Amino acid sequence: MGRRALQIATALLALVPILTGIITMLGVSDPLYASSGVPALPVLDSNLRFFGGVWLGLGLVLIWLVPRIESEGVLFRVVWGGIFLGGIGRLLSMLMVGLPPLPFVGFTALEVIGAPLFVYWQHLVAKAGRK
Repeated sequence: MGRRALQIATALLALVPILTGIITMLGVSDPLYASSGVPALPVLDSNLRFFGGVWLGLGLVLIWLVPRIESEGVLFRVVWGGIFLGGIGRLLSMLMVGLPPLPFVGFTALEVIGAPLFVYWQHLVAKAGRK
């Protein structure tokens, strides 16, 4: 599980925030929210579009990191740290409001469990690159 595998996994996972970020920038017109009957409240629509843009940005940063994955440890940890914190937010929602659709439970697992594992994996790749 070396550098190339980490690059491929990172590039593939970066597609998730890129694609869903673009979709979320549709605000309450996003198919997920529209099909749920989410009301078109200006503050909710504005926040969804904002967070969609931030999510898209995180995905683009991950793509940018791929070629230099072993030498950008701080930025890699910051991005995955943000994703981890987003997963904590989802966990809080599950505890306080209830379970979301099943794919979102999977996203939460990736964010809370996968993020630290990716940070550790990158650490190992960077360490091996210094030898």
